[in-house]
Amino acid sequence: MNERAVDICMIGAGGIVNDAHLPAYRIAGFNVKGIVDRNHQKAVVLAGKFNIPKVYDSLDAMVADQDEHVIYDCALPASEIVGVLQELPDAATVLIQKPMGERIEDARIIRDTAHAKNMRAGVNFQLRFAPSVLEAKKMIHNGQIGTLTDIEIYVNVYTPWDRWSFLFGKPRMEINYHSIHYIDLMRSFLGNPSSIYAKTFRHPDALQLASVKSSMIMDYGDLIRATIHTNHHHDFGYQHQKSYIKIEGTKGAIKMSLGALINYPHGIPDTFEYITIIPGTVPEWKSKKIEGSWFPHAFIGTMEQMMLAKKGMIEQPEHHIEDAYDTMRCVEAAYISSEQGGVSLSSIR
Repeated sequence: MNERAVDICMIGAGGIVNDAHLPAYRIAGFNVKGIVDRNHQKAVVLAGKFNIPKVYDSLDAMVADQDEHVIYDCALPASEIVGVLQELPDAATVLIQKPMGERIEDARIIRDTAHAKNMRAGVNFQLRFAPSVLEAKKMIHNGQIGTLTDIEIYVNVYTPWDRWSFLFGKPRMEINYHSIHYIDLMRSFLGNPSSIYAKTFRHPDALQLASVKSSMIMDYGDLIRATIHTNHHHDFGYQHQKSYIKIEGTKGAIKMSLGALINYPHGIPDTFEYITIIPGTVPEWKSKKIEGSWFPHAFIGTMEQMMLAKKGMIEQPEHHIEDAYDTMRCVEAAYISSEQGGVSLSSIR
């Protein structure tokens, strides 16, 4: 990474940029050379906070000021992505904020636009790059827990959705804007499932939101269980809030917590525990200290992949647009499954 520098141009100055993108890039030492937002003052504030040298008045002005050694970090609502891609140069390198559209039709248009403009594009599904997840993948790759048999992602928290007012009134919410991370994570471990069973739910105290909790089974055959259960309306204090990823194999297991979601936005420290079965010994759970967390450290991984691909050090980023499109296909399948419902009891005689 110490050859010709790759600079970052930030398109968007919203909360996720302030809370995750820019803190991650500062930790990693990545150079953000410019920022633009329709709300110019928001861009000015972030530029001052993170020492970004230039605030642009428009996207056109930003593009006109760049050479080929730049990555555009497009942190905008899904509805604005295609318009921005069309304004960026052909063959640009761009990191696109998730979700990749509200529906599969939107994802297809984003993908096709990137292809038509010969762009090197990735989508910011960053949970797969969280430090604890990377450690778990290393242990699995090394055979420490054997053949995978079970992956469970469980979230029971209270999320103050009013922090993201744009979500209110959207026809799709919880899976599109939260559980999508877990679907993508499951795919990063196991690949594409053969099918998905899902149901997403509303809450009587949050009827302005299309859904606030979901349950999903991703079908990888009868030798591995892959489940996602989320409840964002556990409004009973944080003492019984939980958020974890549990991975079991034939020789051991890993359980890692996602502390950022507990008592949000304050959070608690992450934990990482594992157990391995060694013949002739009594197995016991052990703890491992993992530096960093999902927010903001995982955002280093998504941008680093874009830089490595741009430098030709890898063929394409792990979260390239075709892989991201498969995550969107799974999201679409989950919504279709939720709408179609289960087997009616009346049909059983």
